[in-house]
Amino acid sequence: MEQDLSVKYDTFRREYTAGGLTREMLNASPIRQVETWLEQAVRADLMDPTGMVLATVDQDGEPRQRIVLLKGLSEDGFAFYTNHMSDKAHAIASEPRVSLLFPWNALERQIIIGGTAQKMSAAESADYFMTRPRESQIAAWASHQSRPITDRAMLERQAEDIRLEFADGEIPAPAFWGGYRVVPHRIEFWQGGEHRLHDRFVYRKGDEGTWQIEQLQP
Repeated sequence: MEQDLSVKYDTFRREYTAGGLTREMLNASPIRQVETWLEQAVRADLMDPTGMVLATVDQDGEPRQRIVLLKGLSEDGFAFYTNHMSDKAHAIASEPRVSLLFPWNALERQIIIGGTAQKMSAAESADYFMTRPRESQIAAWASHQSRPITDRAMLERQAEDIRLEFADGEIPAPAFWGGYRVVPHRIEFWQGGEHRLHDRFVYRKGDEGTWQIEQLQP
């Protein structure tokens, strides 16, 4: 008799019991609040705590999601780096309004950011590029991101060619690679609660640049 290995997704449930979230716990600045939760995620030894889901919509209206790594956080926004010829970069060029998600399930938390992605200057991108491990620098040059490839061996040959080309010196930042900063206008904090009565607070940025906080029903 064949064993049924199907997962019953519709019956899977668990209670969220890590703790609640109140207005008094929140910082007046959503960026400071993100920093607090990010520090707690790092201390909790989560895998890839700086990993965030980037959602874009391309010129054909097709939504796409992928994980990128947070590489800078300030009042100016959330920074990440990529190939400017990638699918995500083309989508941003067509529609710069994007969404970010930190999915910290182990802490029963999510942060959802809505904002506008802006390309960072070449100087900023070069400064960060020089801090990357050498093999990561080589990979940035070698990969024609999002383009088809015949097999992995081809990619490895491209990387070896770059390794030999820059064997005797520093590797400069490619002109086709750099950073984006997502300037937020909306940041939502979600904390799981018992019996599906979750806690949700959203910060919205007003015309004068001040943040207003509102609690939402789960």
